[in-house]
Amino acid sequence: MAIHRDVQHLIEEIETEWIPLRDGRRLAVRLFLPRSAHRQPAPVVLEYIPYRRRDGTRIGDEAMHRWFAAAGYACARVDIAGMGDSDGLIEDEYVRREQDDGLEVIEWLARQPWSSGSVGMIGISWGGFNGLQIAARRPPALKAVISLCSTVDRYHGDVHYTGGCLNEENLEWGGYFFTMNGFPPDPDIVGNDRWRAMWRHRIDHARLAPADWLEHQRRDTFWQHGSVIEDWSAIQVPVLAVSGWADGYTAAVFELVEHLHVPCKGIVGPWGHKYPQDGVPGPAIGFLQEATRWWDKWLRDIDSGVDTDPAMRLWLQASHEPRGHIPERAGSWVHFDQWSPARELTLRLAHGSLVSDDPGSDAKAPTMPASHSSICSPQTVGLGAGQWCAYGLGKIAPELPLDQRADDAGSLTYDGEMLAAPLHLAGGPVVRLRVSSDQPQALVAVRLNAVHADGTSERLSYGVLNLCHRDSHEHPSALTPGVEYDVTVEMKAIAQTVPAGQRLRVAISTSYWPMIWPSPHPATITVHEQASRIELPAHATVHHSPADIFQPPEDAVHGPITALRNGHETRHIVRDLGARRTEFIAARDDGLYVIDDIGTEQSFTRVRTSSIVDGEPLSARATVECRATYRRGEWNVRIESDLVLSCDAATFRITGRLSAYEGDAIFAERRFERSIPRDHL
Repeated sequence: MAIHRDVQHLIEEIETEWIPLRDGRRLAVRLFLPRSAHRQPAPVVLEYIPYRRRDGTRIGDEAMHRWFAAAGYACARVDIAGMGDSDGLIEDEYVRREQDDGLEVIEWLARQPWSSGSVGMIGISWGGFNGLQIAARRPPALKAVISLCSTVDRYHGDVHYTGGCLNEENLEWGGYFFTMNGFPPDPDIVGNDRWRAMWRHRIDHARLAPADWLEHQRRDTFWQHGSVIEDWSAIQVPVLAVSGWADGYTAAVFELVEHLHVPCKGIVGPWGHKYPQDGVPGPAIGFLQEATRWWDKWLRDIDSGVDTDPAMRLWLQASHEPRGHIPERAGSWVHFDQWSPARELTLRLAHGSLVSDDPGSDAKAPTMPASHSSICSPQTVGLGAGQWCAYGLGKIAPELPLDQRADDAGSLTYDGEMLAAPLHLAGGPVVRLRVSSDQPQALVAVRLNAVHADGTSERLSYGVLNLCHRDSHEHPSALTPGVEYDVTVEMKAIAQTVPAGQRLRVAISTSYWPMIWPSPHPATITVHEQASRIELPAHATVHHSPADIFQPPEDAVHGPITALRNGHETRHIVRDLGARRTEFIAARDDGLYVIDDIGTEQSFTRVRTSSIVDGEPLSARATVECRATYRRGEWNVRIESDLVLSCDAATFRITGRLSAYEGDAIFAERRFERSIPRDHL
């Protein structure tokens, strides 16, 4: 359990300051300063995100930035333009204007009288993205970055597309982002004379962002913008990269550590999409202390030892019974002084088995005639996948992968021999397949599972590939039915020990719904086994870290809240046997609560429903419904949004409604309808 420190006597807070931009707009910032900063200027830690510093992230901001301020760092929590109380418009994710504003923010922070002139950026998700993006712009005052749960490739490594396939998060996250366009500023901050005009301006200029993203189904210049993978050398400041095995953004840690030309260290724990001091599944760590070591070295030039830390510190997970929620994940910390991808175990696919090329292996491949196997999976293979990115685990959300046996039943499976000794895996598996298809468009999903003694199938890793993207995400091309293709499926990185007595399983399917939108027609793919294999990141030995490698989790005491209704998350599967329809319903309720310090009562709910009919991929349909409220005294607003995505063989159709209410009266409403041609998807 985290230690919550009362640090108010050590810090000064400024609820709202205004950062003037050269074009006349102002950005709202909340400041957390060491009391000593006015006589002894302090380095600055910037978090620059769109999630409403006044109320949306207030509790988390106080817990983290108060702690940093007490440790001697001035902290600035800035609302991006068009969000919270800042002027302007949000426009879209990670636009050039957002970066330009960020450069001005850093310049302003560096010249304040309480600032030493050295700035670091920290952020999770959006703030992790733009920390890297702004670092690539090289503002002189920016000296270091801590990037959590972020990406280096906005196409292949974000919520929109995975392996060239449409990810369900494009609509789910898109529903929230669409709703954010309707969030009002706070009248107490921007003034009763301005807030309605600002609110209407935001709604009048709202865009149906999920449709905009769907216009770009290949990795074009839209996605290349803001993808730091385009030029690793652009980042010239040290980076601490952090994620969790239950997060959707694990790959970025490995990419950054491997490719950056500046000091870069990686940490991957068992957590979902959360700061590690609050990490779920546990164990959480003393991440704020770890971050302070990073700041001490690169913002203060104090020898904190971070430059000699291992390149990669990973939570090596132990085997676990698959469940939708796991409070604590058994395992231990291991470290790698240097990191490079290593795949030291190759297993070939043959006649339903995994066989080794290792001459010393008991599972050495026998001499067999060439073989092949075919599969056309049920549309509902993938119901055991869990969430692409586990966001809500703190509310006991059942987001993790389930027992894979039901999905295995609709897949080609290849099983290895029972392990005689533990197998340590750390890194990203790669599957190389020779496949043919009876359709010009098809996808392949590959899972690496560990089969327990009782038959339980535990997912270790997975990967998906739109076979039209077999050569390139930039230039997809249709398949020629019956032609054999060599394809590579990159799987999600892992660190796990598979114990003796279990066996490995590779499962291959042609669907992975609802995480992945289906191909337009049921496809049968044939795996030509003599040219197909999996390459595993096996390690004969691992270096276990000391038990005290990280300190216990700490943060600062945050302001009081009064819960009027507790939050929760649920997942349900509903089958209509007569109609052969399956629905997957994911419901999020953040509860209803009052932030006592400012008197604001707020709530947020979201329901995503995905449905499909057996054998009919064109029946796929997804909806996202969001509702948000803010109330304080006479200020009483409600924002509603609805999105619907459907398709035919040639076109995606997406509709959206954004409605804003003041009291019970409609204040403004926008409706959208778009048809978007399918592009090899």
